[in-house]
Amino acid sequence: MGKKRVSTGSRKPKVTSEAIVKEVQYTKLESTVHTLLQQLGEDSTRHGLHDTPKRVAKALTFLTKGYQQDIDVLLNGALFPIDYDEMVIVKDIDFYSLCEHHMLPFFGKCHVGYIPRKHVVGLSKIPRLVDAFSHRLQVQERLTVQIAKTLQEKLNPHGVGVVIEARHLCMSMRGVEKQNTIAVTSEMQGVFRKQQQTREEFLKLIR
Repeated sequence: MGKKRVSTGSRKPKVTSEAIVKEVQYTKLESTVHTLLQQLGEDSTRHGLHDTPKRVAKALTFLTKGYQQDIDVLLNGALFPIDYDEMVIVKDIDFYSLCEHHMLPFFGKCHVGYIPRKHVVGLSKIPRLVDAFSHRLQVQERLTVQIAKTLQEKLNPHGVGVVIEARHLCMSMRGVEKQNTIAVTSEMQGVFRKQQQTREEFLKLIR
């Protein structure tokens, strides 16, 4: 009788073409950081900086992971039919992003409110939506609009309101060097824009 083959369980996982592309991109990014350190007058081979290109590449990849997130997939399965037409608010959502002008961080809190028409979205999906758009190179004004318009489009509510308060390191570390400045932006859709009473209720509740 022939001997039975015993599986060792050591089969290597299949490497996809997508994984290969990501690895190439990561390597290129790491090389770019290495060059940047040299252009700044540093010795990128010294002990303290030896692993810095790898760390920076990893950090930047994480901080911009929003480019790889599909908003439809993110919200898929999280829209629920419900007979409810009062204001829903998720406030004090912590976020951070990178300013597209200097690639320096800005961070703060985002407040989101909407009045359902026929559907509500899972509460945890709103912070995830904020993260998906903030994990990209951004300006605060566009970030505010993207969150509001997406909820208006996907939920078709009576209206949406979004307010963002943020500190920008490109203002505190360079330029005007004002450490205590806070930028506030808002975007109102539907009844939040048309009805002053609705807008004032929202703004009062997020204070």
